Amino acid sequence: MAERKDKQKVIGEPMTDEQIAVFLDFSPEEGVNGDFHVLEKAYRALRAEDFTRFLAFFKDQNRNLDARDPQGRTLLSLIDQHPKGAKYAQALRDAGANA
Repeated sequence: MAERKDKQKVIGEPMTDEQIAVFLDFSPEEGVNGDFHVLEKAYRALRAEDFTRFLAFFKDQNRNLDARDPQGRTLLSLIDQHPKGAKYAQALRDAGANA
């Protein structure tokens, strides 16, 4: 017996503010800057438009867009090396980040 589909699959539904704000609360591993950690988690998990919204919440908490990883790199400097990271890098620049 075949199943009838009465709904189309929805991919990439918009996230709520609450879902995006969850990324502000991730605890870093020992030796990792907390601001860098949450920026990187959000970058890896969110779509570009949701990442842009996340950055507004991040800035509202007076957090550091130029936080560095243990190797001394900012998230922007890392994203600039990713071929598909242009929208994310621009969002960081628009928010005030420096490489």
